[in-house]
Amino acid sequence: MEKHLPSSLLHSLQYAQGFDANDFIRVHQQNDSIVSIRTNPAKSINIAQSVVQIDAKVPWSSNGFYLTERPSFTIDPLFHCGAYYVQEASSMFLEQALKQTCDLAKSLKVLDLCAAPGGKSTLIQSMISKDSLLVSNEVIKTRVSVLSENITKWGAVNVVVTNNDPRDFQKLSNYFDVIVVDAPCSGSGLFRKDPHAINEWSEQNVMLCSQRQQRILADVMCALKPGGILIYSTCSFSIEEDEAIADWLSSEYALESMPIQLNEEWNIVESKSPKANAAGYRFYPDKLKGEGFFLAAFKKNKEDKSKGESTSKNSLELMSKTELASIQHWIKDISNLSFFKWKDECIAVPHSKLKEIILLQSCLYLRKVGISMGAIIRNELIPSHELAMSTIVSNHINTIELSHDQALQYLRKTDLTLDNTINGWTLVKFGGLALGLVKVMPNRINNYYPKDWRILNK
Repeated sequence: MEKHLPSSLLHSLQYAQGFDANDFIRVHQQNDSIVSIRTNPAKSINIAQSVVQIDAKVPWSSNGFYLTERPSFTIDPLFHCGAYYVQEASSMFLEQALKQTCDLAKSLKVLDLCAAPGGKSTLIQSMISKDSLLVSNEVIKTRVSVLSENITKWGAVNVVVTNNDPRDFQKLSNYFDVIVVDAPCSGSGLFRKDPHAINEWSEQNVMLCSQRQQRILADVMCALKPGGILIYSTCSFSIEEDEAIADWLSSEYALESMPIQLNEEWNIVESKSPKANAAGYRFYPDKLKGEGFFLAAFKKNKEDKSKGESTSKNSLELMSKTELASIQHWIKDISNLSFFKWKDECIAVPHSKLKEIILLQSCLYLRKVGISMGAIIRNELIPSHELAMSTIVSNHINTIELSHDQALQYLRKTDLTLDNTINGWTLVKFGGLALGLVKVMPNRINNYYPKDWRILNK
């Protein structure tokens, strides 16, 4: 399919650093399909049991890999186990921005403001310490479900998923150590992956996106601590959405540009904003193995004078000793966790972050908090799928290892027939990783895979 790139885009990019019109046009006419994944360091993956075939490492990522071709991820049980996330390679550069601007060994409060479907949130969670807290926010209500699903598959306990407008975070003045804003944009960086986006691109849309990006950043800026790090990114090539925003941030908020050290072999273009000389990083698909992307990092040096409106009044109901006794055997290590009841379910969060959860609950709409253990009925835990997928679930729960065909049966939520002598609640696994729960009865096996997640692929 020949792609006719907008002439106005090509004309505007002649002023962008590193832009080569002939190579740029040529690479967009090719039908190369670049596919990459990022593995979950908390869930070891046996590639031999997966449908993916590794080609090479993504050079700026610790856990990123290019694939030889795009498989059907739907029929790979390890994908559903949360063993890896399918993520565009260029956007994995967020790892370098975090490593080089933050002390990741510290206890940090991190906000991923525009988080769905979850690629950057799962990357951030893999990098922060266990004593840190990630708030993964999505503005658009219809996109929060897929974000929650991907966070659940990743399995971490130190994540809160919220569904709030950026202005809602003004209640948390000078609160976050790091804010990541992967801003909504005109999408020119994804023209190779989505040719239909070409028809939707216009100069007017670029300007509208630029204005929206400024509003989003203005709304959330007071929530960043003095000394905190802002990481801004887009999948747009347009200067108005990239370097011009860097200039606006430098002028409006006196943010300090934070340069990121590059390996020359990566072929990432370092740009400088026209007015403030702020460092930005451009990814051109004709220069590297990835799609169009831009990233810039900043430090906030001034304290915001606005006052947050939130209070940290405790409205959470902690669990009784009897209730705690009913869940204890489901958890690897209960000593570092706190438990409370929320929406008729038992929730586990890091003990050191309970006060933070109380504060967040007082001023934001929380969609998912920590790990939902399930419901306690007559002093017995009815375990949740979220618990099964988590990294806190005990290694001493009954387990059954499934074959590939059995795993697909489970994921389709069809009846399972297994030869075993186990009774009761059981984790079903594939490749040593949990897929979910079944309950083994004397004459049948009940499949508890979430109905909304079941795969329809035959």
